[in-house]
Amino acid sequence: MQGVPEHFIDERDRAQFRHLPQLPGVELYHAHISRYAFEPHTHEAFGIGAIDFGAERFRYRGAQHVAAADMLVLMNPDELHTGEAVTDEGWRYRMIYLEPDFLEALTGERSWWFNEVVTHDPLRSRQISHLINGLWNTDDTLTQQGGLFNLVETFRPYARHSASGPGEALHRFARVRDYLHDNYMNIVTLDELAAVVSLSPYHFQRQFKAHFHVTPHQMLMAIRLWRAKQFLTQGMPAAQVAAASGLTDQAHLTRAFARRYGITPVRYQKQVAR
Repeated sequence: MQGVPEHFIDERDRAQFRHLPQLPGVELYHAHISRYAFEPHTHEAFGIGAIDFGAERFRYRGAQHVAAADMLVLMNPDELHTGEAVTDEGWRYRMIYLEPDFLEALTGERSWWFNEVVTHDPLRSRQISHLINGLWNTDDTLTQQGGLFNLVETFRPYARHSASGPGEALHRFARVRDYLHDNYMNIVTLDELAAVVSLSPYHFQRQFKAHFHVTPHQMLMAIRLWRAKQFLTQGMPAAQVAAASGLTDQAHLTRAFARRYGITPVRYQKQVAR
């Protein structure tokens, strides 16, 4: 079946990505998931989407949420989350991922942020699903640009943007997240992470998990796989991507990538590589 990754064991599970060459910083995604359960992962971008059918259960910022039909999903960058179906029929949804710098450049407004990850809004949900579908099905740059502006205007009532930015970005643990981004290719120990914020490893582990709702290792893996997506998009061979992302080998990359994104690295690259 077209678009079903090799590792899916249920033929009803399918996922596809698309990039728009004229709009770098934008990633489109649509999927229908019935059996697959996504492990914690991040997109390093704003994730805006609509549920067309069914319902999804996911963990986000330490809490469980359910997104069903006629609901918007509004995720902030760098937030790890999971995903699984609520019913046997699964859920069908469309998402657009917008890199923060791209969104700020597009609108001229800084520090975008969503307070609520799930919102019941049937009208805007249908509009956003329609606009994402329109972006997917056209190669005309002008049409894409117009559709993107309309989409931003549709979800902007749920966003806030100010010079101060989100409060937790000012938290000292943001330095640890930056450290992981800067050292994702290296072997990282709990001792060196704890030293960044002058804590003992024991207290650091507890406070890090309380703040980010994931372990340092889970965040490091999410960062490595986000980097892998970038390298695959640029056309780098998967075997080289594994080494460039700080992973053991191509088999390690394939297993970790598929568990978190629902698609193998090779198939993802075929869908989006420039």
